[in-house]
Amino acid sequence: MTRILQALALTAALSVSTLAAAAQPHMEAALAKLKEAKAALNQASDDKGGHRVNAIKAVDHAIEQVQKGMAFDAKNGGDKDKK
Repeated sequence: MTRILQALALTAALSVSTLAAAAQPHMEAALAKLKEAKAALNQASDDKGGHRVNAIKAVDHAIEQVQKGMAFDAKNGGDKDKK
C-alpha cells in the first residue's frame, strides 16, 4: 500500500502549492491532490500494520518537495510549468 501511495504521490507531483500558483498550475494541482490523499489517509482506520502511517509520511515528504520545487522556481525565475 505504501508503494502505491508513493507512486501516486510521485505521479501527482510530476503530472500536475501555494507559491506563484498562477505560474505553476501543475504543481499547484499536484499539491492539492497530495493534500487530499493525506486527508483520506488520516480518515482511514489505523489497523494497517504501520503502513498507513508510513504512507502519511511519504505524502508529507512529497508535499514538502513540491513546495520546495515551487519556491525554487519562484526564486530563480525557472521555466514554469509546461503546458
